[in-house]
Amino acid sequence: MVRYVGVGNMVRLIGAVGIEPYLTGLAGYIEEDFRRWAAFEKAPRVASHSSDGVIELMPTSDGALYGFKYVNGHPRNTRAGLQTVTAFGVLADVGTGYPRLLAEMTIATALRTAATSALAARYLARRDAAVMAIIGLGSQSEFQALAFKALLGIRRLRVHDIDPAATAKFLANLAPHGFDIAVAPSAGEAVLGADIVTTVTADKQKATILSDNMVGAGLHINAVGGDCPGKTELARDILARADVFVELPEQTRIEGEIQQMPADFPVTELWRVIAGEAPGRRAPDQITLFDSVGFATEDFSALRYLDDRIEGTDFYEEIDLLTEPQDPRDLFGLLAPATPRTRTAAGAR
Repeated sequence: MVRYVGVGNMVRLIGAVGIEPYLTGLAGYIEEDFRRWAAFEKAPRVASHSSDGVIELMPTSDGALYGFKYVNGHPRNTRAGLQTVTAFGVLADVGTGYPRLLAEMTIATALRTAATSALAARYLARRDAAVMAIIGLGSQSEFQALAFKALLGIRRLRVHDIDPAATAKFLANLAPHGFDIAVAPSAGEAVLGADIVTTVTADKQKATILSDNMVGAGLHINAVGGDCPGKTELARDILARADVFVELPEQTRIEGEIQQMPADFPVTELWRVIAGEAPGRRAPDQITLFDSVGFATEDFSALRYLDDRIEGTDFYEEIDLLTEPQDPRDLFGLLAPATPRTRTAAGAR
């Protein structure tokens, strides 16, 4: 039997734990796995692109556990009442190859993306950062806000979206969570007075959500929306002025904001900062940029955290995903355990 966490149980679990404590705990697992970066198998995700979006597989292993996530990104899905992103994941034992956990990862991906953003900002943003601008108020925006509140204490938000319905949704969802939110009529006005800017738009295009003149000294940019080839949010000149931090360079150079830059454009791997091998923010006036595209180790952390959280609870089901014949060599026996003997011709009448 394999433990299975579907959407219903994931929702129940978050309700029982609380979303901010869950984000904090998840960030701890992500941070722990970044610190042991060398233990992981690492490769860019396997992506199948189409004119409508992308379907991806994101695998990794630390030698003891193997994890992968299936995820899509289809920005036009919302026109048909569908999610832009859906996902599920598997955590398996390397020793036997047997899966131990199958889980929804649409909610889990939103949580791990936000937790990774806030974790990076804890190392890269100014320590006195108090105001965050969010440009793009789609399905990831509330998670980002709550992660930055949980990990950095950010309560003042300046937000903008071109869709009034998205703004209304965002305000309604965060009303119980103690934020001071100012709605700005443009991205430029949202950025005014912000210490951190999160860009998290969905359209698969090369856009300029932030122009160079909008970025002042000391700003930390959390660039989340540019996460596949041909999809960016920042003006190229911003990258030239900033110190850029990435997850896996080989993947980010294809999918992130730095796809706009030469192949030798200098970047710092985030794990090195977290492990103390490279500096993060060095000065108050430094512009830092986390070019976030999402990496498989973060999903591994999310699955590992979920697996630990459900231990001893009823927030999962057991499903018979695995065959278990009495004799492991007799798989066929499961199909015909009581096949009647065929009568011989001699005995037939």
